[in-house]
Amino acid sequence: MKLVDMHCDTIYELLRETDAQTLFHNHLCVDMEGMRRARTMVQFFACFVDAKEWVAEGERVLTEEVWERAYARVLEMLKRLGKEQSDELRQASSFRELEENWQKNVISAVATLEEGGVLNEKIERVDELYQKGVRLITLTWNYENCLAYPNSRNARVMQGKLKPFGLEVVRRMNELGMVVDVSHLSDGGFWDCVKHGKAPIVASHSNCRALCDHPRNLTDEMLRALAEKGGVAGLNFYPAFLKALGKERKGKENGGKNKEAREDAISLCDIARHARHMIDVAGEDVVAIGTDFDGFVAEDVPGYISHVGEMESVWEAFVEEKITPRQIEKIQSQNALRVMKEVWRS
Repeated sequence: MKLVDMHCDTIYELLRETDAQTLFHNHLCVDMEGMRRARTMVQFFACFVDAKEWVAEGERVLTEEVWERAYARVLEMLKRLGKEQSDELRQASSFRELEENWQKNVISAVATLEEGGVLNEKIERVDELYQKGVRLITLTWNYENCLAYPNSRNARVMQGKLKPFGLEVVRRMNELGMVVDVSHLSDGGFWDCVKHGKAPIVASHSNCRALCDHPRNLTDEMLRALAEKGGVAGLNFYPAFLKALGKERKGKENGGKNKEAREDAISLCDIARHARHMIDVAGEDVVAIGTDFDGFVAEDVPGYISHVGEMESVWEAFVEEKITPRQIEKIQSQNALRVMKEVWRS
């Protein structure tokens, strides 16, 4: 067994900490001991920014200056990820490096960007981030940006397509060999990526809208289109994307610093139900893992997973859901690795 997790917010959280916490020693959801226990082969680390955190007093929200400050924060996170490297964890930017690291019993860290707005209509930044090791870009977060529109309960926003600069970014990412990530994107933007993208696309941390009617999740039609494109959807462990029940509390997904958490009625079987649904509607090759660890808080959900070291309990829930060993292995790593090998091209 080996694990590929396509999304966590751990580097973002580490940079916010005031004490000396690292990937080796922290109180977060992802650390070295837990990754070893989970048999992690590849962990994607998102350089996430909430642009509104960089709005100075008296400024209009999300000006060009705000996006510039947010981009500077992304560069800080990339530096921090570089400092976390050791004999046990190395940043990888090619499929060959992933394989070499695994053979040496070294976990591969892959840098990603979560919030394409920081490109700020500067196409050269795609190349700059590529040179710094970024291999996946989540085109939007929760705000309209220079590329596209976000997921939304507002039908007009949800229908918004990729903007001209967004189309240019997708083309350049395809040329370089970077993964286009449609999690957080509007439905209109999703279909533009399917139409105009020249390589498999991913929803790095998104679930099934048929089981949980949240705009961050994917419809059955979207899941089938993703599969036909050769892409994957990473199962997101965030309770609010698994089951539309229970109370909510403020969090990162609706504008706060930590994603809201469902406080009841969630269990590991809900993750397995979403995996089963994806398999049933789009096939076993579309399902991957995108935990969203350190992007939500789940301490108040009794018995729920709260650490990468507890991943074995997820696989046990899959077995209970009658997901086969072959399918589990594909979900754990094979499907995501297939996409990386095809898109990265080296």
